[in-house]
Amino acid sequence: MLLLNRILPLLLYALYPILLLSLLFQQDDRFLRVLLTPGISFVLLSIFRDRLNAPRPYEALDIDPLIHKNTKGHSFPSRHVFSISVIACSFWYIHPPVGMVLMFFAVLTAVIRVLGGVHFPRDVIAGLAIGVLSGVIGFVLL
Repeated sequence: MLLLNRILPLLLYALYPILLLSLLFQQDDRFLRVLLTPGISFVLLSIFRDRLNAPRPYEALDIDPLIHKNTKGHSFPSRHVFSISVIACSFWYIHPPVGMVLMFFAVLTAVIRVLGGVHFPRDVIAGLAIGVLSGVIGFVLL
């Protein structure tokens, strides 16, 4: 579980620039949308999360988490799950089969973050929902 907690975000964070470079070199018109949708939504989510500053389970429940973090607050919504889900939406927009697999990784990350004691279920559900909603708005509605 701890290994997956490290590998899954790194995998997505490595694949996303590759997707952007691929679109850029192909002069694909979708490049800006794939760049701006995750970027703008990440900034907005980070501002909201910083202002809310919700405690993490290990703070609120005085537990020893399996995933060790020194962070205080900033639990809601989960930015890891949000980031992976909005990146998965970016891939879904360009390569749907890859996007589906990556969305599974977002859900798996959500489960790991709760079991690891660094997020409440509401944190990861909100992160996933906001990531998907950002993707739908950015890639379908605009």
